[in-house]
Amino acid sequence: MILQRWVFLLMMLLLVAATTANPDVRDGCQERCGDVIVPYPFGIGERRCAMNENFFLDCNSTDDGHHELWFGENMPARNISLLNGTVTAGVYISFDCYHKSGLQDRLFNSYMILGSGPFTFSDSRNMFTAVGCDTVATVTNEEVTFGAACLSLCTRNVTMSKNNSCSGSGCCQTSIPKGLKSLNITIQSTDNHKNVSEFNPCGFAFLEDKDSLDLSDWPLSRTPTDFETSNVVIEWVAQTEKCEKAQANKSSYACGINTNCYYSDNGQGYRCACNAGFEGNPYLEQGCQDIDECKDPKKYTCHGKCHNTIGDYECKCSLGMHGDGKIGCQGFAITTIIAVVGAIVSLVIICLLLFMILSKRRKDKNFRENGGTVLKHQRVRIFSEAELTKATNNYDDDKKIGEGGFGSVYKGILADNTVVAVKKSKGVDKAQMNEDFQHEICVVSQVNHKNVVKLLGLFLETKVPLLVYEFISNGTLFKHIHDKRSQVLASWSNRLRIASEAALALDYLHSLADPPVIHGDVKSVNILLDDNYTAKVADFGASVLISPGQTNILATKIQGTFGYLDPEYLLTGNLTEKSDVYSFGVVLVELLTGEKPNSNAKSGNKRNFIQYFNSALENNDLFGILDFQAADEAEMDEIEAVAELAKRCLNSIGVNRPSMKEVSEELAKLKALNQKSWAQQNSDETEHLLGEPSQSFRNNASPPTSQSQTVISFEIENYTDSI
Repeated sequence: MILQRWVFLLMMLLLVAATTANPDVRDGCQERCGDVIVPYPFGIGERRCAMNENFFLDCNSTDDGHHELWFGENMPARNISLLNGTVTAGVYISFDCYHKSGLQDRLFNSYMILGSGPFTFSDSRNMFTAVGCDTVATVTNEEVTFGAACLSLCTRNVTMSKNNSCSGSGCCQTSIPKGLKSLNITIQSTDNHKNVSEFNPCGFAFLEDKDSLDLSDWPLSRTPTDFETSNVVIEWVAQTEKCEKAQANKSSYACGINTNCYYSDNGQGYRCACNAGFEGNPYLEQGCQDIDECKDPKKYTCHGKCHNTIGDYECKCSLGMHGDGKIGCQGFAITTIIAVVGAIVSLVIICLLLFMILSKRRKDKNFRENGGTVLKHQRVRIFSEAELTKATNNYDDDKKIGEGGFGSVYKGILADNTVVAVKKSKGVDKAQMNEDFQHEICVVSQVNHKNVVKLLGLFLETKVPLLVYEFISNGTLFKHIHDKRSQVLASWSNRLRIASEAALALDYLHSLADPPVIHGDVKSVNILLDDNYTAKVADFGASVLISPGQTNILATKIQGTFGYLDPEYLLTGNLTEKSDVYSFGVVLVELLTGEKPNSNAKSGNKRNFIQYFNSALENNDLFGILDFQAADEAEMDEIEAVAELAKRCLNSIGVNRPSMKEVSEELAKLKALNQKSWAQQNSDETEHLLGEPSQSFRNNASPPTSQSQTVISFEIENYTDSI
């Protein structure tokens, strides 16, 4: 007796294993043909694998060694759904094509017959569609008891998209009725595409699943390919009977155990479905297996203790609770709540203590790694977290005055009412960002010049230090050049003065800083204007320090901004002082012309900023490209001199460019001449006009400092991509 029980148990385990291995096919039958799963009642290989001849399909080998499932004689099957009772098959597309002369080139009309089996074309899933500008398409059944047509006309090319309405311009659509077992799709033209052949040589007509139809795949210029098919949904039923009649004949009834029978929507017969609490293949004898609802709590809710039963599950409320566990338990267990609350409070206290300890350690570690131990004994001010948080209102977005690849810049007001700009990194590559900020600190701490933005202090308790700079109120030179409402650069004298001040700062970096500094990213965005519109060079993120005797730095990565980059630096990776000279030359051209280095120049040709400038010089058309008006002949001479200086700076060969000292000295001389000329002119006008205000003075004077101020960061890329 014991032996018999063991044998029975072993047989049941083997049966369960077999069912689990291939739950959708009969034992020993092939489950897949190529990429398509073939569930019972369908079958391939052996006749017994299908419920009857209607469901037996062919699985044929292709020339490339793959297998393809065929539904009927000429329709490749692509998907079989037990749940929906459908087969998705490929059906040939009808088309006609014409030469420009109007002679027909190709014609193919599609014809499909499903036969007398339990299959019909789905009226709810499929849509009859025609595409073309001179296309008449018709669809009928074999008995010609049904017919439909649609006409698509257009006189110009229509862009086809997934959202096309297909109302007759470029494409048209119509539905089909229930119960169709055959389709004959024909296509013809009203005028042989004579007037539309340039953009629409062919017309197409086809039946396709509405869910897979994408009209963007059907441009009017499309031509047919060999054996092209569309996805058509075919509905099937187990048998063409009603459930009551089918259930009366147990020998032919198609549904297995733990199933229910339902009549299909298309009115052709019945299908099978697993009962609630079961899942699997309802057409197999043991296809529907019990679901363990307790393993899927998201789908089967249980607020208590879950216990699986055959076809259902039980959910009992926990001790001390009452109600239906599937809906929600009521009441509470005092001991459980006390234990949970005590554990939570203890955990919160421990977490807070750990957080405070770890936070203090992290801040101390960051302070040491950022050089705080050394820096706090130097002239650099070390700010506390509380100071900067209060100054920037906890880095409020309303305080943000700039943003770039490095992070953000916030305006802040310290306790002593000093206005500052706080440079804060983004939460991206912390290691690289920390290296860049450390590098910038190293450079800026060596620099002290009236035309260089001053570093006021640091905050070192974060992974990446925060830099605190003096606040520069009147924004970037870039803004004033390209914002035509700005009056700062209305006069040549202001442009010349700003250029001279910026050159003086760069000359200081190259010649007087110890050690010398190559800026590496000279551009109008990095030249700021203070309350008095004095130029100040900013952003040393790409700068490098030069050791004694060293003339160049071989960069591990190219940094800077396209349009300003030295072409030699781009080709060789060697960053030199002459690289700054080239970039400054671009700024001079920008000051003269008002053009952006990477924008369309006035000539209309993109990326010809330098060529555009040089061409104007060669053709003696310099004053035709200026962004302002010269006041007199003396200023015209100065402008020509600056233009020639810019041309020398932009020499493609670095050694042929002037040094920054030469550039600075020449601009200083021109500035002195301009001031002398302006003073003389002002004196003459005062004498001759008897005290009336000089028009020249009005044109050349800087705007008042009460002008509306716009604050820009040190590294804002307003129009170019940085490398």
